[in-house]
Amino acid sequence: MPYQPGGYFQAAQRVAVHPPLTSGMATASLVLGILGVLGGWCLFGLPCILAVILGHLALRETRDGTRSGHGMAVAGLVLGYVFVGPMIAFTVMWFFGGVVGAATPTPTP
Repeated sequence: MPYQPGGYFQAAQRVAVHPPLTSGMATASLVLGILGVLGGWCLFGLPCILAVILGHLALRETRDGTRSGHGMAVAGLVLGYVFVGPMIAFTVMWFFGGVVGAATPTPTP
């Protein structure tokens, strides 16, 4: 080992590797999927629909590996798809129940 002036050894070089940024759409999909599970029935299934849309966009964004969050996008999609069907059915029944109830004449005593 060659002599270093001052008696110090040369320090090893450090390489900083930054992980890829997390996709914001994947995070939003997961959050909206959770909101859809917890209270989507009172919001007419809108969080579930948005979770599905943003989940598909996030899958496209995380496909090449430049962004992370693929698992969050899949979880948001699953939560959205599981609850979007019942939410749409509930909304349709609520709407048509109101229309039929308003159109049906009620007998007066």
